[in-house]
Amino acid sequence: LRRNMEIEFERNHERYQFMKWGMQAFDSFRVVPPGIGIVHQVNLEHLFRGVRTRDGLCFPDTLVGTDSHTTMINGIGVVGWGVGGIEAEAAMLGQPVYFLTPDVIGVELRGSLPGGTTATDLVLAVTEMLRREKVVGKFVEFFGEGTASLSVTDRATLANMAPEYGATMGFFPVDAKTIDYMRATGREEAECALMEGYFRAQGLFGVPKSGDIAYSSVVRLDLGTVAPSLAGPKRPQDRIEIGQVKAKFDELFSAGAAANGFNQPAAKLAQTFTTKNGIALKNGDVLIAAITSCTNTSNPGVLLAAGLLAKKAVKAGLSVKPHVKTSLAPGSRIVTDYLRKAGLLE
Repeated sequence: LRRNMEIEFERNHERYQFMKWGMQAFDSFRVVPPGIGIVHQVNLEHLFRGVRTRDGLCFPDTLVGTDSHTTMINGIGVVGWGVGGIEAEAAMLGQPVYFLTPDVIGVELRGSLPGGTTATDLVLAVTEMLRREKVVGKFVEFFGEGTASLSVTDRATLANMAPEYGATMGFFPVDAKTIDYMRATGREEAECALMEGYFRAQGLFGVPKSGDIAYSSVVRLDLGTVAPSLAGPKRPQDRIEIGQVKAKFDELFSAGAAANGFNQPAAKLAQTFTTKNGIALKNGDVLIAAITSCTNTSNPGVLLAAGLLAKKAVKAGLSVKPHVKTSLAPGSRIVTDYLRKAGLLE
């Protein structure tokens, strides 16, 4: 990691000099050094303010970013999404970003997640459902008692996946859990009080219940129906429940491209290939085991569960096969810290 960072600074020395100058030249320009973490988690953990104040006026925090997963900030009540370079430059220079008033699709979440399921399983169920609803170019807002029961980090996981379900953003209203998250991530008490007071005064505080808002249309999901799942094998919207993975892969191996299959002869499925160093591999074998995506690494519940699972696996004498490439890229120094403090990083 250290060597990577040295190369990064060496190659981009002139660029970083220019950015450093920009920080001193413009009041509204800040630079987060490389190696701090993935931008979406930096937004959540450090840059989000909830309410901005300018010339004596308060207004809600908003965001545009040059990455589609900018929508993760929607999990804490910030309106924001990914844009192109021209819109980003306009925002940096204090100009407005124009957009058409969109349809707003309400997603009512009911009940609670069953034991053994995670926010990742919920994300895959929501993505599958909203792909069917064709929400491309629309805003999605989550509401209902199931939404209110979700932790802020679970909300951020759902918001992060807006590009996969096709919406411009997947928005969660501000409530008491949002304010608690602000406190937990080290915001000043005055900022927390300002945000809660402002959103209450504007009538924007709290997760709406059924019937509170006239959405363009409403879809519903019972959280109790969510099951442990995998995405794919090709696209994130193609969800497979864990118990059906083998059968589904066998079926898709010979299916045509129209069915999102691999279009391979069935005889190849059982064929074994031996590498130069004598490892026997078959189609469908796992070759990469990685925890990298900001969808997951923003969520302490998912990361701590992975750490506990790994700890138990090592204790049981399990080890990784030599042909499997493993990597853990937490995307945030905070994640590394809490995994280390919990004795789970190793």
